[in-house]
Amino acid sequence: MRGVPTTHLLYLHGFRSSPQSTKARQVAARVARDHPTVTWWCPQLPPSPAAAMDLLARGTADWPRDAMGVIGSSLGGFYATCLAQAIGCRAVVLNPAVHPARDLARYIGEHAAWHDPSQRFFFAPQYVDELARLDSGPLRDPAAFLAVVAKGDELLDWREMVARYAGARIELLEGGDHALSDFESQLDGVLDFLQLSR
Repeated sequence: MRGVPTTHLLYLHGFRSSPQSTKARQVAARVARDHPTVTWWCPQLPPSPAAAMDLLARGTADWPRDAMGVIGSSLGGFYATCLAQAIGCRAVVLNPAVHPARDLARYIGEHAAWHDPSQRFFFAPQYVDELARLDSGPLRDPAAFLAVVAKGDELLDWREMVARYAGARIELLEGGDHALSDFESQLDGVLDFLQLSR
């Protein structure tokens, strides 16, 4: 897999986020500019984790397993890990959620979408159970993962992220924030790791 260029790239946003996130738009623009032959997909994920994973399984069913990659931010990083563990593709995780069933249990209820507060969704109690069932265990192929982790993440503990991705390539950033506001400076390294085809 390591020597095969990535021809299909999936981007997964975080909780309350969307394909309109700054990071998703930065990756989309770079792929369109420098890697126009790469198939790009950044879906709006449903609130249900089980439904989200079903959407991803159906949407990538005909993608070449050895030539696909996935980038996931926060909760999207958890989903990216589940997907990569299941099919054996490369994955880049950005401040990934490590224990989302634990951390999101306090967020049961109605929420506004981050990029459009008029869009609202309900995070139901059963979604916490769905997250717990999705946990994919220890990394089967740590070399397939790059984790970009900011010590200044105000929502997630960087030490838990580093421990979860032990053995993977880890870019540990001093400072920073959960949104990775300086993500543009990380983008070259992310795309180099994924070996996007040209």
